[in-house]
Amino acid sequence: MCDENYKTGGLMQTAVRAFCRARIPILTVALTYAVSVAVGMIMVHAGNSFALNTRDQIVAGAQSGPILTALNLNNRLLAGLLDYVGNLFGAFSTSIAGLGVVFIYPIVAYRGWIGGIVSVDGAHLSRLADAREAAYYLITLVLQLIPYSISGGAGVNMGLAYFKPKSCYQGNKWLGIPAEAIRDVLRLYLVAAPLFLLASLWEFFAR
Repeated sequence: MCDENYKTGGLMQTAVRAFCRARIPILTVALTYAVSVAVGMIMVHAGNSFALNTRDQIVAGAQSGPILTALNLNNRLLAGLLDYVGNLFGAFSTSIAGLGVVFIYPIVAYRGWIGGIVSVDGAHLSRLADAREAAYYLITLVLQLIPYSISGGAGVNMGLAYFKPKSCYQGNKWLGIPAEAIRDVLRLYLVAAPLFLLASLWEFFAR
């Protein structure tokens, strides 16, 4: 299934093959998320004013947004679906940014950092202090970052294929990009899409 030069097969086979081809970019994106989340956590738990103020501004801005508005009306399904759509668009834009290869990593690092600084609540108390709240926060974070890592890594893989295509990406090109690399992005996006849905439904129905 991981034969990089093999281009045919069923949907599952081609998705697994796309993951194998993009495994290094996916892992580097995932590592960037993990490090930046940890940095954000450390900063807010250390009382860093910049991180805490940024956290408060982001949360305050979200309060008037459509997602939390729906949640405040107790419409959890709508809130989850709006979050899902937002994540899909975010993942798509990140994949496109992957064409520049290195340009995606600052975006990933910032997104991960945001995930880390919300590890404290409005009173700046750690959400990790309570076992149930910690489990909810960490599971939500992991469920979101897995598909973001897959889609982001797929974009980086496409960018690498544009600049230096591997043997499996020789052949037809679309706008200068190997067609098979673009197809791999679409395959991995299809893998990430239901994972984003799972993450959004968990976030709004698990509490």
